[in-house]
Amino acid sequence: MKILIIGNSVAAIGAIEAIRSKDYSHEITVVSDEPYPVYSRPLISYLLAKEIKPSQIYYRSSDFYEKNKVKTILGKKVNKVFFDQKMIQLEDGEKVYYDCILLSTGGNPFIPKLEGIDKQGVFCFTKLNDVKRISSQIEKVKKVVVIGGGLIGIKAAEALKKRKKEVIIVELAKHILSLTMDETASSILEKALKKEGIEILTSDTVKEIIGDKEVEAVRLSSGKTIYTEMVIVAIGVLPNIEIFKESGLKIGKGIIVNERMETNLKDVYSAGDVTESYDLISGQYRTIPIWPNAYYQGKVAGSQMVGDKNYIYEGGLMMNSIEVANIPTISVGLVNPSSKDGFEVVKRIDKLSNEYRKILIKDDKIVGALFVGNIDRAGIITGLIRDKINVKRFKKDLVSNTFGLISLPQELRKERLYSLR
Repeated sequence: MKILIIGNSVAAIGAIEAIRSKDYSHEITVVSDEPYPVYSRPLISYLLAKEIKPSQIYYRSSDFYEKNKVKTILGKKVNKVFFDQKMIQLEDGEKVYYDCILLSTGGNPFIPKLEGIDKQGVFCFTKLNDVKRISSQIEKVKKVVVIGGGLIGIKAAEALKKRKKEVIIVELAKHILSLTMDETASSILEKALKKEGIEILTSDTVKEIIGDKEVEAVRLSSGKTIYTEMVIVAIGVLPNIEIFKESGLKIGKGIIVNERMETNLKDVYSAGDVTESYDLISGQYRTIPIWPNAYYQGKVAGSQMVGDKNYIYEGGLMMNSIEVANIPTISVGLVNPSSKDGFEVVKRIDKLSNEYRKILIKDDKIVGALFVGNIDRAGIITGLIRDKINVKRFKKDLVSNTFGLISLPQELRKERLYSLR
């Protein structure tokens, strides 16, 4: 069988490793528009900051593809897909045929329609090439404006500050990290970032990028003008679905898949950030763009492709772990529900140590958790969320520094301990 994988992502690696753990007879081909072996996108900020060497960005050995008998077509974009013919066409006209295909094209940065967005000195920050382009210009830059105060924007800003640049984050929402943190958590992190010398402007956004050919300044919606030589666009990432839109695939915000990572088309699977899959908290299908999720989805897809039906994807949790200004944070599930109705909040804050914990409960089950500063026991809480455990008897203990397995009722404690064996 000829297996084709579009996208050289962590989901692709999960699929390859699952397939090769069972069978070496199937042909595997990976096509990617990036020219590099698989690398860790979460590490690109550390590479820009010069905290890691370029070789450390790669998380599989240099002979990974050779050992796993994988043919690679790297640095070539897929122009068209023909699912009815089981064939794709590359940008140079080359045709690649398959028996089974995995779509793991990941996400693309959201580019706002701003006047001046195409000027020299405007960059995104999601791929290795972005780091290389920024690094080639960084030495002649004094000040950088980062559009977006989410996960990508914060890490870009910290990396640039470590390169001795003046950095200003411009965020449309009332506070940074608005999708993963509440106002209390964001306030702690904002103070820490400002202490590092990063300026933060909230409830504002860039309306125009000014300059002749190169960036000279930005004008904000508030009317303020900031003189700068570089702009980083870090508003967010959208599923990379463009070439699939008229292909017959069922698509919402992403490619819709079932628990076997199958799409609505025969022999067409999808995994990773490009998918729309089952959310354990909401019970709905949504995009969950996180690394562990993508790898496991790829593993499920690869297993299913070669006939192993034991692996299924039961659903995922939105979960983010990020260190901001040397403060570790973890958010899981719902943190800022649109409505407060039916939710109970248990939280604790230590202003001296900047430690904050918040647990969101509905119908006596945890549906969300937020840890800032001290992230111990986050794994236990995540397990309680995933397994939908009734926490009525011990919910007041959930935010205690002493909370652990010993805090659980005896019968539940035994069950948790047994599951760790």
